[in-house]
Amino acid sequence: MRLKISLLKEPRHQELVSCVGWTTAEELYSCSDDHQIVKWNLLTSETSQIVKLPDDIYPIDLHWFPKSLGIKKQTQAESFVLTSSDGKFHLISKLGRVEKSVEAHCGAVLAGRWNYEGTALVTVGEDGQIKIWSKTGMLRSTLAQQGTPVYSVAWGPDSEKVLYTAGKQLIIKPLQPNAKVLQWKAHDGIILKVDWNSVNDLILSAGEDCKYKVWDSYGRPLYSSQPHEHPITSVAWAPDGELFAVGSFHTLRLCDKTGWSYALEKPNTGSIFNIAWSVDGTQIAGACGNGHVVFGHVVEQRWEWKNFQVTLTKRRTMQVRNVLNDAVDILEFRDRVIKASLNCAHLVVSTSLQCYVFSTKNWNTPLIFDLKEGTVSLILQAERHFLLVDGGGIYLYSYEGRFISSPKFPGMRTDILNAQTVSLSNDTIAIKDKADEKIIFLFEASTGKPLGDGKHLSHKIEILEIALDQKGLTNDRKIAFIDKNRDLYITSVKRFGKEEQIIKLGTMVHTVAWCDTCNILCGLQDTRFTVWYYPNTVYVDRDILPKTLSERDARALELAVKYKTHVDTVLAYRQKFLETFGKQETNERYLQYAEGLQIDWEKIKVKIQMEITKERERSSSSQSNKNISLKH
Repeated sequence: MRLKISLLKEPRHQELVSCVGWTTAEELYSCSDDHQIVKWNLLTSETSQIVKLPDDIYPIDLHWFPKSLGIKKQTQAESFVLTSSDGKFHLISKLGRVEKSVEAHCGAVLAGRWNYEGTALVTVGEDGQIKIWSKTGMLRSTLAQQGTPVYSVAWGPDSEKVLYTAGKQLIIKPLQPNAKVLQWKAHDGIILKVDWNSVNDLILSAGEDCKYKVWDSYGRPLYSSQPHEHPITSVAWAPDGELFAVGSFHTLRLCDKTGWSYALEKPNTGSIFNIAWSVDGTQIAGACGNGHVVFGHVVEQRWEWKNFQVTLTKRRTMQVRNVLNDAVDILEFRDRVIKASLNCAHLVVSTSLQCYVFSTKNWNTPLIFDLKEGTVSLILQAERHFLLVDGGGIYLYSYEGRFISSPKFPGMRTDILNAQTVSLSNDTIAIKDKADEKIIFLFEASTGKPLGDGKHLSHKIEILEIALDQKGLTNDRKIAFIDKNRDLYITSVKRFGKEEQIIKLGTMVHTVAWCDTCNILCGLQDTRFTVWYYPNTVYVDRDILPKTLSERDARALELAVKYKTHVDTVLAYRQKFLETFGKQETNERYLQYAEGLQIDWEKIKVKIQMEITKERERSSSSQSNKNISLKH
């Protein structure tokens, strides 16, 4: 995966660009210190000035009013909030008319964000205040008062909490008075930007310590980057929470939610002060210090199943490769590809308007049908059918394109569903409730109606991840789930009258998956890869369960030693991890290989970069050879 960067030869703005925001996947607004608000049309490559602000207004942050979910007629946002250096925020229409200007803070208003429903606006400023406003600009409350400027703010997924910066600290404060406030030291320098994703519930932060970090919503660190050469000035989640982008001086980086960096670009942009993702999550725009707006398209995403590898080579083109015979098929689409999934002998692709279903037996004649609503945010596949999630609902289709069902429940928000909170099997759909995260709703796949006697599955604490097994009879269907304590449980989905047993399978489990062909469960458990060959053993005799397990150490040292490469890299990162948490090495295998080894970080970085370069060259060379062979 990488970013395809595009930049005009000459900047459209005369001064630094402070903020950008998308209305649709093809239209963007940018604001600059030259007081201009400019509209960009990516289809025609044209730009036009929407409004020239007064000379005393220097824009700082822009956020479009959220469009109503599930309403097909309203395809784009109609107004936005603009915060500025004069202590005001301005409500501005899409045509550039300033509807209202509100005196909000003493000093600059450094950030402003609508909540997900568009019922409230939060602003933060140089005066250290965090204020909540109605959608018409009436002050509701001053949520908090800091002694230092608050540079960035984000809403929690439920719009009930606000995350904001306080020097080197991050603070999560609920809107309810007297509720518990969560605060932790996040960086060694002032924190400049935060973002909180509504789908994966993860937090991004970036600071003057030249690092970007990933946190869970309890303030626990999940990833910390190496220090960059310059402060990180912007971070932003993709809408579906699978990717995020990082901006710095002459630097644009694309990462997945674990922090893994897929692409590093060095455009001539100056500092990138703000990053915005398009609604469909296929491209980003960056507000640049030298007056440019930089665009980046996400390309070369890959999906794999058995002997097939599918690569998104262009926005409307996919390449299918059969690794057994090296046969290549090219798939062309009328519109840009938004989402794709390859599993169960089928490739399901959603574009901005249609859904394509390909069989791995025949790539030439896909089944095509029009989508009911807007952008598809999730595709799940089972053996007999597949599930689409968009802003309007959840839809189940057969691989022949026949609509099967559309499950619904009170308070359903499709915009926050992901592969960890929705699970699909041949007969069952399971969905974790966001309003009460201790509950899992269970539906019949064929009708969309509640399963069994209609009772939902309820656990004692919040649930993080769910997974249905895939094989066997409906009456034997089981669901595994991980709760907030990282404990793994299993229970039956058929629930008639009596309370079904919920049985613990393991502790410190980070993620799980069922096998497609038999009901074997695997997961990452602490530092081990664990396989439960027969999880249903717990219903017969729990004492037998340990006899049905297979455990392997999940560390990378074994691979490095086996292939005689990057042993020093593994040891260096292991040492860094232990130092971060103030621990000593106790693993004898690591101690054995670390003896007498000198860690040279510069040498390691060079070696990793060379590997990345070689891999890109191999991919490029392989692609060129295939193109030549296809021509002949």
